Order: sequence, then structure tokens, then C-alpha cells
Amino acid sequence: MNQSYWAYVNPSTVPNIVTEAVPGPQSVALNARGMAHMIGYSGQVKLCPVVFEKGHGVTLTDVDGNTYIDFSSGIYVTTLGHCHPKVSEAVAEQAKTLMNCHDFNTPIKVALLEKLAEVQPWDLTGMQLYDSGTTAVEAGIRVARAATGKCEFLSCFMDFHGKTGHAVSLGKMNSTNGAGRAQGFYVVPRPYPYRPMFTKVDGSIDTDAYINFYAEFIEYATTQQVAAFVLEPVQGWAGSIFPPDDFFPKLRTFCDERGILLMADEVLTSMGRTGKFFCMEHYNTAPDIVTVGKGFGNGFPVTGMLVSEKYKESIEAISASTSYGGNPMACAAALASIVAIEEEGLLDHALKLGEYFELRMGQMKAAHPIVGDVRVKGCLCGIELVKDRETKEPFAEAGKAVYQRAFRKGLAWVPAGHILRMSPPIVMSEEIAARGMDIIEEAIAEVEAEQGY
Repeated sequence: MNQSYWAYVNPSTVPNIVTEAVPGPQSVALNARGMAHMIGYSGQVKLCPVVFEKGHGVTLTDVDGNTYIDFSSGIYVTTLGHCHPKVSEAVAEQAKTLMNCHDFNTPIKVALLEKLAEVQPWDLTGMQLYDSGTTAVEAGIRVARAATGKCEFLSCFMDFHGKTGHAVSLGKMNSTNGAGRAQGFYVVPRPYPYRPMFTKVDGSIDTDAYINFYAEFIEYATTQQVAAFVLEPVQGWAGSIFPPDDFFPKLRTFCDERGILLMADEVLTSMGRTGKFFCMEHYNTAPDIVTVGKGFGNGFPVTGMLVSEKYKESIEAISASTSYGGNPMACAAALASIVAIEEEGLLDHALKLGEYFELRMGQMKAAHPIVGDVRVKGCLCGIELVKDRETKEPFAEAGKAVYQRAFRKGLAWVPAGHILRMSPPIVMSEEIAARGMDIIEEAIAEVEAEQGY
């Protein structure tokens, strides 16, 4: 079955901006009403505060009738496009049948657990279902403690793992929030090929040096009671940063030698985003604990934690159940999403789209001096803007300007300072992907001209 049969849109018809300015007048009015009550909107909203009314497949339409190509997927969430019919129908059916029965099994829940066990490529046989990525991460932390009897954690600078207590302590923290990192949580550098901290004589990134740094850090900076090393396979919030291919296999060995669990936070990267059900498959590395979310339910709030056979009984020790986790509607959304990925050949399609993005972004890098680096894995992409390719000085002003210009031209996407992030739905056609990339390149060229490049 054609992967985009239901989501097809004529490339000549999108984007379609009908107002003189973006945001349009109705968006401005409604946004003002919302902001009179709700505080704490994301940077994405603040940079271009449109008010969306509906979405279909790979497009979004705002209250003023402007239609945008979606390169955001609700920030990595609607991986299968907006309102995928299989998912929408499955949720609607369960909403009419049974909405919640705490953590009792239901037919749809059992079917989801069996399907999830089928698509995971390792021995992750212990599972729990939740309603947010943060909750799943917090559960993984507690499982690691229960499984090892240890209390400390390593994670990496600029990783993002959630917005509650310990999840916040695993990643970048807001220095103005009045609280420090929780005791026993330590952050260390991770390999960043474009900006390496450790290099070999030939200038290439030295992955072994990072591993050696971790060993010394544990010895001298911790009480050597590290329960788990928690990482995103690809840093999303930090700007689509991919580690070298040899990093995770070496980290797996490092953890095994020290009795440390390896926890992969795949809330952002799982369920087809990178062309695999799990991003860690690209690195041929089996984690002990995995969290999934975002695209897991294609917009419905459902997440999960998977634990290896060896440690799964530790789930019993953490009072793992939740009020909303695994409710029938959530299970229906997640099961329908996995089935759609399989039946519509979307993993292969995501990889093919990734090949197109890699080619096109490589051409953009060659043509535009402010493009310092480009990164792609499936439908997870990033463009890093710099003032000078030799110094690699980040060009945050250009990042903001390119983001806003492209949005006003009809591209809904994800900002990250000087790094432009893209997470288009994996049902997107190459023709629509090309239209989106045209808009980005136009915006980059305009900003370069303004800056005198």
C-alpha cells in the first residue's frame, strides 16, 4: 500500500498563505486571549504565535485559513501525520467502548503489549505504560536503582529527559529555576562530531577519549555507586546531534564492565522517526532500559518503559502503575500507530526520505557559507548555522531569522537557537519534502544577503 495515499497533497497547492502577515488577525486575537491566562509557552510559539485549527497528513491550517507544510510533527509527535485514519478511528472506537479501568488488562492493552514485544529487537520483556515521557523516564530511574541497589546517575550535557525532578537533573537545567541538580546526578560531555572535545592526531573525533573520561569521572567525582548511564540516542532539543557510530557499542562495553545499566531515552527517537522502530538499532546496541513516547501514539498522550529480561522483576519494586497509563484509548492509538508503520512500509519510506534530505542538505551546505553542518537520520534532521566555518561561531541571530522567515512563508518547524531542527511526518512525499527544503533555502539565502555574505 502506498505510504501516503491518504495524506497526499498536491505540491503546487502548499503552502498557501492568504493573509498579508503571519500570524494573521484571528491568530493574533486568539493568541492574546490564551496568553491572558496561560503562562509559559514554548519558544516555538513565542517566535511565531499562530493559532492552528486543523491538521491533515503533512499540513497544518490556522484560524486565518493559512495552510503550512509541517516539518515539526508537533515537535516529533505526529510521526504518521496529523489525524492518521487508522489512529483516529481506533481512538474513537475505544472512546465509545471503554475509557479507563486503571491498570486492569483489556483486550486492546494485551494486543499492544504483544505487538510491542514483537517489534522490539532485543530482550525487553518487562513493560509499563504511561501518559508522558517524563513519567516514563522517572520510572526508568527508579527501576535502575531497584535493579542495581545503587543511587547515582550519569547523563550528558544538553540531553533532554523531561521537566520533573530527577528527569530535569539528567539534562540541561534552567539556572534561574531556584533549584540545583539533585544529589547523585552528574552530567558529562558526549561526542559531538562537529564540535569535538577530544580529537585524534588527524583531527577526527576520539570516541575512546570520551570513554576514558567517563572512567576517570566515576572514580574521582562520584561515590562509584552509578546505577545507570542515561542518554538520548540522538540529542533532539540540543539540535539533532548524532554521535559517532562506534560510541554506543563502546559505551555498552564500558557499562557492562562496571555493572552500570544503559538506559536509552527514546521518547523522541522511537517508532519510525529515524527509519527504525528504535534508534538504538542503528548502532547495534541493546540497552537495559528504554523509554518510548511522542510518536508512540501519534499525538495521543501515551508513553512506555521497556526493561530487559534480566532486570524486569525490578519493576515490581517501584509501584509502577499510573492512573492514565495504558488506558484503552492510549493503547488503541499506540497499537494503530505500530500497525500503520508496518502495513504502509513507513520505516523504509523514512529511510528513503532521509536519503533525500541528506542529499539536499549537503547541496545547501556547499552553496551557503553560513551552513556549517548538516545532520540526518531518517526524518530527524538538523542544520547548524555559523558565522564563520573556520571558527564555527554559532549564528543564533541567523537561526532566529531563518526560522521566522520560513514560518511566514508557510513552513511550520522547530527552532533551536543557531541549529534548525526538522522532524517531518514519515508519510510525507518527496515532492512535499522538496517544497519544504526550498522554503528553508530561500530563507537562508535572504538572511545571508541581509548579513552581507
